[in-house]
Amino acid sequence: MAALILASTSRYRSELLSRLAVPFETRAPGVSEAQRPGESPADRAVRLALEKARAVAESCPEAAVIGADQVAACGDRLLDKPGDAARTREQLEALSGRSALFYSACALLGGARKIHLAHVDTTTVVFRKLSAAEIERYVERERPFDCAGGFRAESLGISLFECIESRDPTALIGLPLIWLASALRAAGFQLP
Repeated sequence: MAALILASTSRYRSELLSRLAVPFETRAPGVSEAQRPGESPADRAVRLALEKARAVAESCPEAAVIGADQVAACGDRLLDKPGDAARTREQLEALSGRSALFYSACALLGGARKIHLAHVDTTTVVFRKLSAAEIERYVERERPFDCAGGFRAESLGISLFECIESRDPTALIGLPLIWLASALRAAGFQLP
């Protein structure tokens, strides 16, 4: 069985992948995540997932490599990782009472079967109307500066929503495990 590598430094993706109980290692893909002119959020997510997988697969040709990326948007506005409290508050204020789309892409390349699969899962998050005090309390308690949209759905961030619409609940956290489990089986990995 070929080695499995997650081309990511995301602790969230690593934690999710460990749920599948398949041994893997992680490697930084070293890929620029800059947006290209005219690129849709879904296309950007798929492109980056493939680029990350390819970058690591080039140096590990016998391994099966997972690449993943998530791009979030509210209307025409892209929601990047805010990085600090001020930008997190700003993003949550913009999301208050609105819906955002999260495009979570995943690619699986290489391995013994020379597989080449890619997928994008779209999750709709409907935010309830948030007061400035609620946003402030949330940001202070959770500090979700490394999460697109400025929240952690797997934690206290769930209290910010009216609903989530998705085919795969893990996609919003950053790695669509339902699709990935199927892709890994196609690549010869035994799950469960």
